[in-house]
Amino acid sequence: MAIIMTPYIDLDSLETEGQNESTRDIDVVSTEDLCRMINAQDQTVALAVAQHTSTIARIIDAMAPRVRAGGRVVYLGAGTSGRLGILDASEIPPTYSADYSQWIGLIAGGNGAIQRAVEGAEDSSPSGAQDLEDLTPKLCSADSVIGLAASGRTPYVLGGLEYAKSLGCFTAGICCVKNSEMRNVADEVVECPVGPEVVTGSTRMKSGTAQKMILNMISTGIQVKIGKTYGNLMVDVKRSNHKLVNRARRIFRCVLEPLTLPPTSIKLPLNLQDDQAVDALIDECDGSVKLAMVAARWSCTPAEATAKLNKADGLLKRALAV
Repeated sequence: MAIIMTPYIDLDSLETEGQNESTRDIDVVSTEDLCRMINAQDQTVALAVAQHTSTIARIIDAMAPRVRAGGRVVYLGAGTSGRLGILDASEIPPTYSADYSQWIGLIAGGNGAIQRAVEGAEDSSPSGAQDLEDLTPKLCSADSVIGLAASGRTPYVLGGLEYAKSLGCFTAGICCVKNSEMRNVADEVVECPVGPEVVTGSTRMKSGTAQKMILNMISTGIQVKIGKTYGNLMVDVKRSNHKLVNRARRIFRCVLEPLTLPPTSIKLPLNLQDDQAVDALIDECDGSVKLAMVAARWSCTPAEATAKLNKADGLLKRALAV
């Protein structure tokens, strides 16, 4: 296993370690002014992220075909960055009916580090590679690995990215500094400086917000590209609670009702306003709202609807087209 040797870096020179001139007096102002200071700094983050949409788009376009083909997405980070990766990975399956084994978040120090910091874990380059090597099934070239590190030089992340790249995985890095070490070990790197933190070095703040926004863009963009939405409707939602059962019904109606009007004027095999009928059809389609809509649109069996959806590459709009 090839392990990167992290070169010496003057940590004092990192943008994430700079002192913010706008918040020097944060400890003596009123509580409301304190809140205004933080909010003013937060407002700069979205503008910083906006400068990197081209790179983010390239990451989405590189990863979407891999995810469509069943490749996994693995997030790798330490501290706040690792927790953000775990958060994103855990939200994709219920939102888009993805397999939990396809979206994975790894954090330096293991699962115990999610709630309690494991001191020094991020400084181990071999650990990042080892955590990836320990995945079951084994990491392979069909998978994608995204490394998260505000400083762009966390050894745990760099070691993992280099190991993933050696296997032919697509690799991407997300950091909040320019000219990061990630450039040496990742195919694409989003370097999004957000300026000094409100509290010096507290990268859970602006840097964390920037990473979360970028992750939102990447994971959502991938799901849209592989057909998990119809317009902006999450047509592959899992009905895992009462709220989502109701949402599934609304989506079902929102998509199919316009098709019953001119110029298409199709006749559906069920009353769209009948909750029980809608629920029953979705149940018949193994809980797939998207599949149920195809079955209703064409008055066909779930198996026939599956064939139509597969022929349309999973894109509902194409499968429903007249």
